[in-house]
Amino acid sequence: MKTGITTAVAALALGLAATAPLRAAPYTVTEVMSGLVTPRGLAFGPDGALYVAEAGSGGGIGAPSIVLGNGNTAYLGATSAISRWSGGVQTRVVSGLASIATATGGDAGGMQDIVFDGTGQAYGLFGLGASPLARDASLGTAGAELGTIVRLSLDGSNARTLVADISAHEATNPDGGSIDSNPFGFAKVAGGGFIVADAGGNSFLQATSAGAVSTLGVIGPRPNPLFPFGPPTFQSVPTSVAVGADGAYYIGELTGFPFPPGAANVYRYDPLTATTSVAYAGFTNIVDIAFDAEGDLFVLQISSNGLASPSGPGTGVLIEIDGATGERTTIASDGLFFPGGLAIGNDGALYVTNLSHLPEGGQVLRIAEVPEPQTWSLLLAGIAALAWRTRVRRAG
Repeated sequence: MKTGITTAVAALALGLAATAPLRAAPYTVTEVMSGLVTPRGLAFGPDGALYVAEAGSGGGIGAPSIVLGNGNTAYLGATSAISRWSGGVQTRVVSGLASIATATGGDAGGMQDIVFDGTGQAYGLFGLGASPLARDASLGTAGAELGTIVRLSLDGSNARTLVADISAHEATNPDGGSIDSNPFGFAKVAGGGFIVADAGGNSFLQATSAGAVSTLGVIGPRPNPLFPFGPPTFQSVPTSVAVGADGAYYIGELTGFPFPPGAANVYRYDPLTATTSVAYAGFTNIVDIAFDAEGDLFVLQISSNGLASPSGPGTGVLIEIDGATGERTTIASDGLFFPGGLAIGNDGALYVTNLSHLPEGGQVLRIAEVPEPQTWSLLLAGIAALAWRTRVRRAG
């Protein structure tokens, strides 16, 4: 029986990370959604449907604009949305949400992630990728939701209510550098409230249902192993958060330029002691993480080589970490190109947004385990036995 990650198991996992090779597992990859506009986070609702956040493609040259943290100019539009996949049918259920992106639709910030609470209420997280001060000065009321958590209605009304302004809090609590906020991933916590990973602020935060925001931790820069390629240090850039069975918060790290391979960590924050430690190391550009019901942690990498690798970023990679042993298994890599989000279905399959950087043609892929040969044999034997019994009944 698998249990939550204890301190001893976490330590064992760190040791295994440095020595144990990844073993491959037999999985199949199938496209279930297509034509999405910069798809990012996704989650299953209480109705069993899969909901996907689409960050949009901005508004194009001539629209109100803002300078992003990377120096590019992004234009405001109403092209962000949420799509649903239910019974094999894809439908856009929320549209016309705020989105900023470059003139070509890149570097998009809009509806970034979606979660559901225990009552089935949906909440959305808007990204930003810029200074909230510039947001307020340049984008007006049409861009005011960027960098916030909102309560969503999925009934076609597009109604939403502000819950918390994450980026406004970051403006008063910068990480020591220039003011930059990009809420990228979030999770609902027991008792109400949210934990948010802010990729722009290099921080992870807590937001109550009443809108109070507080900083739990800031992940500082680390020495760049590729220097002089890039600066002497690289930024953390946390992208994702998940709540473990042990009640701790786990934070996935992208790492900033030059995106060194193997330098990304999964951090563990203990809310009882307010301490942060490295739970698992040795990843490359983590974009999302998720726990399954057995306590195994799934880590989604946007790149296998590093986003700035001279040989190209390579494919994305989905890795499973056994919660009991720390053993790592490569679930999928072929067909993953700039994946952006991860969800686990009740059917045990993994669902990943793909081509998350493109303003058109985004996908959701279903990644399901292939039954082992002996399982197929048992299944076929069961079918044969059922057919034989049916024939016997008919003959009688």
